[in-house]
Amino acid sequence: MKHYDLIIIGSGSGLMVLEAALAKGLSCAIVERSKFGGTCLTKGCIPSKMLVYPADLIRDAEQASRIGVQLGTPSVDWERVSTRMWKQINYSKRIAENFHEMPGVDVYEATGEFTGPNTLSVKYLEGSETEEISGDRFVIAAGARSFVPNIEGLAEVGYITSETFFGDKFPEKPWERLLIVGGGAIGTEFAHIFSAFGSKVTVVEMGSRLIATEEEEISEFVQQQFVESGIDIFNDSRAVAASSENGSKKLVVENTKTGERQEIITDEIFISSGVRSNSDLLRCDAAGIDMDARGWIITNEHMETSQKHIYAIGDINGKYQFRHTANYEAEILINNLFTDREKRSACYDAVPWAIYTRPQVGHVGLTERQARGKGYRVFIGRSYYSDVAAGIAMGHSQHYSDNGFVKIVAGEDKRILGVHVVGPHAAILVQPFEYLINTGYKCDSPYASDADREWCKARQAIYESCRIPGTLRPIMDSMVIHPSLNELTAWAIEEIEWEE
Repeated sequence: MKHYDLIIIGSGSGLMVLEAALAKGLSCAIVERSKFGGTCLTKGCIPSKMLVYPADLIRDAEQASRIGVQLGTPSVDWERVSTRMWKQINYSKRIAENFHEMPGVDVYEATGEFTGPNTLSVKYLEGSETEEISGDRFVIAAGARSFVPNIEGLAEVGYITSETFFGDKFPEKPWERLLIVGGGAIGTEFAHIFSAFGSKVTVVEMGSRLIATEEEEISEFVQQQFVESGIDIFNDSRAVAASSENGSKKLVVENTKTGERQEIITDEIFISSGVRSNSDLLRCDAAGIDMDARGWIITNEHMETSQKHIYAIGDINGKYQFRHTANYEAEILINNLFTDREKRSACYDAVPWAIYTRPQVGHVGLTERQARGKGYRVFIGRSYYSDVAAGIAMGHSQHYSDNGFVKIVAGEDKRILGVHVVGPHAAILVQPFEYLINTGYKCDSPYASDADREWCKARQAIYESCRIPGTLRPIMDSMVIHPSLNELTAWAIEEIEWEE
């Protein structure tokens, strides 16, 4: 049996830990059952943005007459769009080849199952051969997969998920009709993409509103824009049964409040009803790893599981399904495992994100409802795109229904509790508030509580420099929305050549 200092399961953010371990001279193994690069590169945020940006341009062109520019009716070169997208996905091949050639690491293109707290059975993807390996430490970065609800007849009729869409079910051209089950981040993103490309899109959402993670008024704003762009929305509705009809697909939808049922005819059904943990595929129970009721691996602030030599980062720990969160956790783990610096703790008080639908949504911190629920005395500030000259130049007006806005949720000591943006460049507009939240200045506030000071200590690097204004530390210790242009400025910091 081969033995390693470190075994990593999953090649998304796990590769960051692998590279750090190899730099320390450790013997390593990487186990990956799919394409290298993880969800983000191969079936998530990066390839989807290769579709989002053309969709954005189409919508911009349709509104260009507002500012006196006549661009005509946009047309889509689907083959060109697809080729650019697949080029990005195929970087996974290069990543795999590089690690196959790298000394100090064995690459297992295989499925892995724990057989004990220190052993893993790997079954190679090619053939049926299995092998057992052992390790001193493990990092689980195996992610999550689409959750498919129990809908009568769905398996027989066929459907797609984000995995199969960026796989063998990628369409030769945009569908004429697309029905999306689920109105969260993935569902609303694909609704924007395909409605802009000319598909008749229908969204079926179990909840009372789209993107339920956001402010109620932002959900309402996005839904209004969807309806005006021709997207049909069925809120408070669940998919009951699917069947085939004259070469098309039919989905029966039931209103959860009234019980009324409707039939929707479509060319394809896209399931985006959330995600489920991949822990069951790994048999984590065999290693004695504690999980919650939904199968997410339970970790502490140091990314440790109930087995202290086994760590879990990224989607599989169930905290946040964002690549920048996974990268943040990987950096914490790298610091704690491979450096002599003080041990770092993860803090999720201010996780930023963006939803790349139309209109775009940016989010950091608490919503107004969450802040009030925590007992804060809340103060709200709003500003609309039409309130500023740059917004007016872009064609925004108080007379247009797509006049987006920024909403700031503040506490009585002027502390930033949350910031929410809906409209163009929302991801860029919300990111600076992430940096501000992480400045650590609240520990100097006369209103600071013991909990506030503990908040600072949890970010030790920031705490040490919080009395020195203008440092790079808040950016270096913040999560940067991925993928976004914010990374362009944040990553420039990593290129600084400091003199010894």
